[in-house]
Formats: sequence, structure tokens, C-alpha cells
Amino acid sequence: MRDDENLTTERPTFVTHLECAYTGERVKADTLQNLSAAGKPLLVKYDLDGVKNALSKEALARRPADLWRYRELLPVRKVADIVSLGEVMTPLIRLPRLSKSLGSGEIIVKDEGRLPTGSFKARGLVMAVSMGKALGVKHMAMPTNGNAGAALAAYATRAGIKTTIFCPEDTPEVNVSEIELQGATVYRVNGLIDDCGKIVGEGKAKVGWFDVSTLKEPYRIEGKKTMGLELAEQLGWDVPDVIFYPTGGGTGLIGMWKAFAELEAIGFMGKKRPRMVAVQAEGCAPMVRAYEAGEEHAPRFENAHTIASGIRVPQAIGDFLILRAVRESKGFAIAVSDEAITAALDEVARGEGLLLCPEGAATYAAYKKSLAEGRVSKSDRVVLYNCASGLKYPLPPVTRTLDRHKPIDYSKF
Repeated sequence: MRDDENLTTERPTFVTHLECAYTGERVKADTLQNLSAAGKPLLVKYDLDGVKNALSKEALARRPADLWRYRELLPVRKVADIVSLGEVMTPLIRLPRLSKSLGSGEIIVKDEGRLPTGSFKARGLVMAVSMGKALGVKHMAMPTNGNAGAALAAYATRAGIKTTIFCPEDTPEVNVSEIELQGATVYRVNGLIDDCGKIVGEGKAKVGWFDVSTLKEPYRIEGKKTMGLELAEQLGWDVPDVIFYPTGGGTGLIGMWKAFAELEAIGFMGKKRPRMVAVQAEGCAPMVRAYEAGEEHAPRFENAHTIASGIRVPQAIGDFLILRAVRESKGFAIAVSDEAITAALDEVARGEGLLLCPEGAATYAAYKKSLAEGRVSKSDRVVLYNCASGLKYPLPPVTRTLDRHKPIDYSKF
């Protein structure tokens, strides 16, 4: 199919099969799946030689600047199954003042807060819901710390799919409200996200809903990998020296690592890879513990707590994939304190005018800590992922007032 043809019914997709990320077991594509027989994530595999012959950089450049421009490397086969709310290519924001003050190389923020529902969760959920629609799903359920639930609610409602969502009781009010307002039924649960996940898992057989939990179905990762596809294209088919990624379930980090391998296979980039840094909070750092211990899996992090609720994931089913990507890239896992996260949010907002979410601020805090510890070089070009709009989170109060009826001392301004 030529690039300029009207893609109204079929899309040129090259999916060959699904594959267990742990055992390599092959599973037939276009069938409704959760985990593999081994209880591990399933990954979508493509005919990459076919993609290489079908897609050129020149053809790609002529397409709209959205997530769907990468259709040959995405699983949705029919245009009619796409459930879109306008998934734009997110901008790269340079931080020149902070780079200068740190005496460092280029600092770039990829601002995912510009996506529908205000977070990078839109990438994964638009793909999961579109594939759910294609495969006949009628009811979806998931646990969430907030933003994923909002994205699922929005896309599932648009697709006419019923949704039931469970979140920890301290989930930010704005997230709970937007989930319900966008058509889902949401419940606060007296526990953490993995406790909510157990409810979803137990209800699968009893209620009949489809479990859309992180990495428990194959397609959220395909949406999230577009962060890597976009980044490489925006940098002229190059990659930065280091990527700092806020890591809870880790779908985006795993997805980007997959994206870079696919781009090399189709001849769009070379063998160069960024060092992948998994950023966690000190109050919930299972990946950091496992990385430092040289382990392949990360045991549950007990009593998890952090102001960055999006990365408060005590145990990730894709732990081995996160750790594999970190180690293969010669990266590392690092934890930062809530105090450092708060300070980083303030520093970037006041220094560059960019309002990060707490999870995004954690990446800047981690970068500064890594610089101080010599884990990254001052000459490195780094990309920090801001995973959601800072406007979705509680902001510090301002109490300063001015009485216009009294004399004003203009010398104070």
C-alpha cells in the first residue's frame, strides 16, 4: 500500500505473533490474551523485514505528527478499530538555564503532559482499548494510581466499552473525579495498587471483565514504545546519551528499549543506545534494591510511600524486563527522596517555567544526584520524561494578598 493511499479500512500492519517475554513461547496474534502460560508478559512481534521494505523515513515525514504515524510498527489492523482522542507527538523542551547553572550537557524534557487526559498513560491505553475493541471486549477493569485509570476511562467510554477501576484510597482527588466523570465506575480501596490489582484478578472469572493491568495484556507496551519511536525521530534518528525514566510498572522503559531494537532492525538507526536509568522514590524502590543486589526479580517493597504516586508500585510483573533493559544499556536504577522531588519540581518551575508532575520532577532530582555521584558525565545529553501535566497534582498554596483600599508601598515590589 502506498503512503498516499486513503487508509480508511485496512492499515498496513506486520504483526506475526505474540511471544512470552520470559520463555519465548509463541502465541497466535489477533486472539484475546493476558499473561503467557508461564504467567509472564506477552510481547508483540513483527515482520521487521516487511516493515523495512514498506516504510521509508521520507514517507514517515509526510504523515501527521501523531502516534499513529508509526502504523507499521503498531498492532491495530483496521482503521475502524482506532479509538483516538488526538494523540499528538509530544514536544522536547530544553532546559538551558539549568544546564548552565549545573555546568552540564544538554538537558531535554519530553513533556508527555500534552497528551489526551494529560499523561503518557494515553499512549498505552489508546492501544489497549483499540485492540480490545478489535477483539470484541465489552468490559475492562484495572488498578490505577490515577492517570492510567483516567486514560482507560476516556478511551473505553469513547469505544463504548464498560470500565470498572480500583485505586488506592489516597489517590489524588482530581484523578478519581476525572475517572468517574469520563464514564468509568471507580472505587477507592484501602490498600496500594497491587492490592487493587488482586481485586481485578480475582474478579476476572467472577465478573467476566478483561484485565488491563500493566503488562498483563500485550498492547499497552506497544503504545508506550512510541515514546522511543518519537524521541529517535525528533533527534534526527539519533538517541540521547542517557534517558531518565520514572519507573513504577516500567512499561514505558521496556517499550522504549523494544522500540530502539525495532528501529535498528528496519534500518532507521544504528546500534547506539541510550543508557536507561530507572528512577524510583526512596519510599518505593524495588527495582533499585534488585539492581543493586544483582537480582533478576524484585520482591515486593513493603510499606511503600511517596508523594510521587505514579511510581508507587511495590511490585512490578515486568521486573525482569526493566532490569534487563537497564543492564543491557549499561544504565542503572536510582532512588531519590520526596524532599529532593519537591525541590526539583520547584527548581524547574522557577528556573525554566516548566511545571513538572512529581514523577517527572523525580527524574530531574535523579539526574542531579547522578551528576554529583559521577554516574553520568557533565557532557552527556540527557532526556528526562515528564509523564503528566503538573496541573493534575496539588500545588503549593499562595497566601500573599494586597489591600487596594490601603496605601501601597511600591518600594516592596
